[in-house]
Amino acid sequence: MQQDVEMNGADRPQVVAIPPVIYAGAFGLGLILEGVGRTDVPGSVLRFGLGGLLLLLGFGLMGLALRAFRAVGTHVEVYRPATELVVTGPYRFTRNPIYIGMTVAYLGAGFLTDSLWVLVLALPALGVMHYGVVLREEAYLTPKFGERYQEYMRRVRRWI
Repeated sequence: MQQDVEMNGADRPQVVAIPPVIYAGAFGLGLILEGVGRTDVPGSVLRFGLGGLLLLLGFGLMGLALRAFRAVGTHVEVYRPATELVVTGPYRFTRNPIYIGMTVAYLGAGFLTDSLWVLVLALPALGVMHYGVVLREEAYLTPKFGERYQEYMRRVRRWI
């Protein structure tokens, strides 16, 4: 029965796309637009220093969040059911540390590739993430975990 629920998607958030695909799509479109109309992010020190730092911070935050998922034994993939509410590690400070980490890493990669288009497309990607993923996950988790999740939402910010 559990496998049937997983296969038909009844017990999972109905997100518009898998989050890494949203960021990869925006990044790819940014690189395509970059080829059409070249723009530069000024200053190589800014590009490489800030880009590298953001990339490391983003991946580090994602790693800590993934560790918190593994510690409680639940699925991180949005296409699989949540079996436990994660409230430890970076989830004590934000309800979406993986998505914040993805955004920070995306911005770092935008600086490293010297693409203003990639950086500009972070805004629409965040819009898709917020409306197409985060709000849908919250709508899924609220009835699934009830008052426990509602109390968590009151205590911990959605983003920063």
